[in-house]
Amino acid sequence: MTGSLQREIKQRKPFDSIEEEVFLNLQRTAESLMGGLAEVLKAFDLTATQYNVLRILKGAGAAGLPCREVSDRMVTRDPDVTRLLDRLEAQGLVERERLTTDRRVVVARISAAGLAVLVRTNPAVTAFLKSA
Repeated sequence: MTGSLQREIKQRKPFDSIEEEVFLNLQRTAESLMGGLAEVLKAFDLTATQYNVLRILKGAGAAGLPCREVSDRMVTRDPDVTRLLDRLEAQGLVERERLTTDRRVVVARISAAGLAVLVRTNPAVTAFLKSA
């Protein structure tokens, strides 16, 4: 008797171990959830990664966070956080400022428009998570 994942991915031979099957099941589930979230966020002109950054910056409050720390807190890594923040800033959802005490450090903050987007997305995201 083959497992449901084995049937879904049309794998004819058994998995090498239960750990491999569990890992692949987790990957498949995560991919399915992220795809659903992407569909929800598309209506708000956001990607899941952009949404993640906005939530991180909301949590940071008025102080904001250095860009490096935003990168460290992301659920899914993005190799080019600078470009990601560029796009959010161009949309008016994020503000950045270079510290005068250390010009190498750029602090990002969520803007009022960014907070408003999160308020608008919250019901749709919550409904999706409850139905998932």
